[in-house]
Amino acid sequence: MPSPDATATTGAADFFARHETLLSRASAEITARGYWSAYPESPSRSVYGDGAAEAGEAAFEARLGHAFDLPGHPGEAGAVGGEVSPYGRTLGVTYPRLAPADAVAAGKAAGRGWRRATPDERAGVAAEILARLNAASFEIGHAVHHTTGQPFVMAFQAGGPNAQDRGLEAVAYAWAEQKRHPAAARWEKPARKGEPTVLEKTFTPVGAGVSLLVACNTFPTWNGYPGLFASLVTGNPVIVKPHPGAILPLAITVSVAREVLAEAGFDPDVVLLAAEEAGGRSAAELAVHPDVRIVDFTGSSEFGTWLERNALQAAVFTEKAGLNTVVLDSTDDYKGLLRNLSFSLSLYSGQMCTTPQNLYVPREGFATDQGVKTPAEFGADLGAALGKLLGDPERAAGTLGALVGTPVVERVERAAKLGGTSWGGQALVHPSSEAAVQRSPLVTLLDADADAETYRSEWFGPISFVVATDSTDHSLALFRETVGEHGALTATVHSTDEEVLERAREAALDAGVHLAENFTGSVFVNQSAAFSDFHGSAANPAASATLTDPAFVTGRFHTLQSRRPARPVQGA
Repeated sequence: MPSPDATATTGAADFFARHETLLSRASAEITARGYWSAYPESPSRSVYGDGAAEAGEAAFEARLGHAFDLPGHPGEAGAVGGEVSPYGRTLGVTYPRLAPADAVAAGKAAGRGWRRATPDERAGVAAEILARLNAASFEIGHAVHHTTGQPFVMAFQAGGPNAQDRGLEAVAYAWAEQKRHPAAARWEKPARKGEPTVLEKTFTPVGAGVSLLVACNTFPTWNGYPGLFASLVTGNPVIVKPHPGAILPLAITVSVAREVLAEAGFDPDVVLLAAEEAGGRSAAELAVHPDVRIVDFTGSSEFGTWLERNALQAAVFTEKAGLNTVVLDSTDDYKGLLRNLSFSLSLYSGQMCTTPQNLYVPREGFATDQGVKTPAEFGADLGAALGKLLGDPERAAGTLGALVGTPVVERVERAAKLGGTSWGGQALVHPSSEAAVQRSPLVTLLDADADAETYRSEWFGPISFVVATDSTDHSLALFRETVGEHGALTATVHSTDEEVLERAREAALDAGVHLAENFTGSVFVNQSAAFSDFHGSAANPAASATLTDPAFVTGRFHTLQSRRPARPVQGA
């Protein structure tokens, strides 16, 4: 494999020159916070070219039933596998088995050469990786579709271009933060008599050490790329540990990254794949290894909290889960509210960390342009809106996708037995896959006092609760309390009263959660736009990081200085 030497940076410099304009634009956009996307999300021939969709599907199909080819990758080739699509296909792809200690050793050794690259060179390599991932968006889309259960168009968008935008956003932050200080400076301290004291100083950003990415089953690339690229650009080797049910999308990513690294003259072991079968515990072993200095994690609150408490040698960036909340006070567009909320509950069968769970409604009802709606009336109307949205099997399949695993199915069945008035929750038949398990979102009416134990727990999946409260003030108090205690990724308020909206903003600031106000149109609380929206917040227990802000990258590197007496100026 290539070794870092005097010629190693030639390719990296070329990549930086190729992508410097893109990097500069991305850096400007993270400051402007307006709409911008570097990678088109439409899977259209007019965007990606004739034959791109067919070639991507063929590339995916060619992976199935074979050992995944990772040239030069350490470990026991073809030893790990077992992915089964929620749509019924056994993928039959196998991957290298790499022991945790060997992964850390290989990454640490490769990282020495990567450390010597400049921030510009590392950013250029990262941008080239993203460009090639974008070219592989259809292949990655099929891989995400068949490992997560996402509908294909969503898998293409969220797993491909949207994830790439999130990756580029992290590259821009990492690049900018490392360049905040000059690479060199001349220090002159005047003397009362004689010549000043003059020192030459250099300032070098140095990665913190080996980085571990522990990815999730539902959004392996969208949630995985920010940590991967933030660590790479700040000079750290990365061990990618996929969820056993969704290895293929990240294996493709690792393959592309290693290819680009080798072309740039670096050891490809700067990026490693640490796949394992279901039930393995390598993530826990890797996370507490003394040489692992960065951990990125998306997944359950239980394991995320364990990482925060036990991986004490590392900077730990987690996105877990929480009680996403909607406060309903009043609206002048009741039909738009129902359409918007029913889609938010249905998208990918509620298997998003941003899906609303607790919908707080005053017992006496809330004012709408269709009259006052009590909790029961609102629940019935929401159930009807869900039925209308999902009444056509093709449209339902394109919205719901498939339930990703047995735990989600069992949770839905348990929720259906809670008692009380419920709407939705029906089993649906996927029009093109008998194996796909679909449920329309289940909405259950609860009481704020009597059912506190139920709605104060997270119910991941197509499960939501209409919670009857004493008043809007009571709803806001519950919002502040439950999110402050258990966390949330999103919050929503509907009100025509500016004073209520202001109180909701204050409650959101107290709880530490991002807020959406009066969403009744074509933007949904589930959506988070790179370069503009912040996703997650360490201000509440659902996460210890934000995708993406400066704090997400600054803990991944240190700036070290070297100083010496200035050399005489030639000719002086």
